[in-house]
Amino acid sequence: MPDQPKIAIFVDVQNIYYTTRQAYGRQFNYRALWQRISEEGTIVSATAYAIHRGDERQLKFQNALKQIGFDVKLKPFIQRSDGSAKGDWDVGITIDVLEAAKTVDKIVLLSGDGDFDLLLDKVRNDYHVSADVYGVPALTANSLINAASEFYRIEEGLLL
Repeated sequence: MPDQPKIAIFVDVQNIYYTTRQAYGRQFNYRALWQRISEEGTIVSATAYAIHRGDERQLKFQNALKQIGFDVKLKPFIQRSDGSAKGDWDVGITIDVLEAAKTVDKIVLLSGDGDFDLLLDKVRNDYHVSADVYGVPALTANSLINAASEFYRIEEGLLL
């Protein structure tokens, strides 16, 4: 029996939260995702990238992610003087994916953000690693879907 593929999961938490809420009015089921991916191989790392606002509901959510098996990386929420907000993890996710691609067989990215299309192209072409994407179909950039080895639709089975 061959060795199980080594899998690394990367979750753009804000993107998944807002896209599932906008498309379905529901939350994403991280436990169901973990179960599904663990059937495909060995999860060697799983990181959820979130924004820290310090509210109680958010802390409970982050603890739930940790109990499932995710490492939760937090960045402070920054409110600018003009009223806009800053808090994205694109560069952090990119660096971590490039590092993981050296040692795994598959990258799984949860995001609909088209900015990651070049990253997935690089991972597939330079590291010969499968790069799967989970996203809400109507709210995932076509360029990201096209760059993925496989695109998995977030729908009923992955919602709470």
